[in-house]
Amino acid sequence: MLTDYFLSHGITFFASGWMQFACAFALSFLIMAIFGKSFIALMHNWQKQGQPISENLPEAHRKKAGTPTMGGILILFAIFVSAILFMPLHNSAGWVALLALAMFGMLGFMDDYKKVKSQSKKASNGLSPAFRLIAEGVFVVMLAYLINKTMPSYIPGLSLAIPFGIIIPLGIFYYVFAYFVICGSANATNITDGLDGMLSKLYLPVLIVLTVALYGATRIGFMDTVMFLPSASALYAPLGAAFGAVIGFLWFNSKPAAIFMGDVGSLALGGFMGTVAMLLKSEIVMAISAGMMVLILLSSFLQTVGFKITRKLTGTGKRIFLRAPLHHHFEELGWPESKIVERFFIISVLFSGLALVLLKFA
Repeated sequence: MLTDYFLSHGITFFASGWMQFACAFALSFLIMAIFGKSFIALMHNWQKQGQPISENLPEAHRKKAGTPTMGGILILFAIFVSAILFMPLHNSAGWVALLALAMFGMLGFMDDYKKVKSQSKKASNGLSPAFRLIAEGVFVVMLAYLINKTMPSYIPGLSLAIPFGIIIPLGIFYYVFAYFVICGSANATNITDGLDGMLSKLYLPVLIVLTVALYGATRIGFMDTVMFLPSASALYAPLGAAFGAVIGFLWFNSKPAAIFMGDVGSLALGGFMGTVAMLLKSEIVMAISAGMMVLILLSSFLQTVGFKITRKLTGTGKRIFLRAPLHHHFEELGWPESKIVERFFIISVLFSGLALVLLKFA
């Protein structure tokens, strides 16, 4: 909005993508810093009892009862306001990324609201898995179609790019691939959001990798592994806004958390992450940088599948981990929550470093 206004009046201050990134980052962080405390008080007054602590969580989590949730609402507000103010509005790529944020955020809000309203401590107290599966599928079909429309004419439609200069046409399977990328990202961030400050700390290195990929996609010759995608320049402001909002939220969510992000934030940020990766044709690089989140998601999947298979074969289900997802396994081993978060953050940085090497030298 401001970018288009100033450019139309011959003021080129906001023409640089980095300036859009910086301004959106600053405004988003300021929104979180200024309104954070009052928003927490508002959520606490509205929710009364806060987020119910699931019976499937370790005993140490019982002391978190009463902490308000849905902090993701403020995150989404900060991102939308900052991104729309500083991104070029005529470019569809930015709007597709924000659409993903909105749709998955709406789904997460419905899930959070049902949990808070019911105050049930059962793990299944949110939306049904079937409803989420169908809703996410509809979202992905819409997003994949729009993502494909943003691609320049020299890139084959409905295709996958591998960081070795290889383009693989997928045809209708492009939508299946998009489901794994976008919904996989959304569910990985959702499951990762289990300890104070952890999702924010694991998410930030991935944002750095996506920002570097964006720079490569908008600069000819800077990175041979990234395709030139001029329309992707609209993503500078949304990525900057996401950076500022997540860092601002971490101020309040670091241990002991004054508010939880909730599904409204974790699902939205994951859907946004996967969508941006597809808009940049950097899905594989994103998956590597989000390796710690992938491991957390995989641990939950393996726990469920392993238990069902062993129960069917032996009559008694056996668990691979003491408790899933992975961070709860380490809690059961006696690791302090802060140590788990910091060590997972270190691993996330290492995964992101590997992704950056792949971006530059593959």
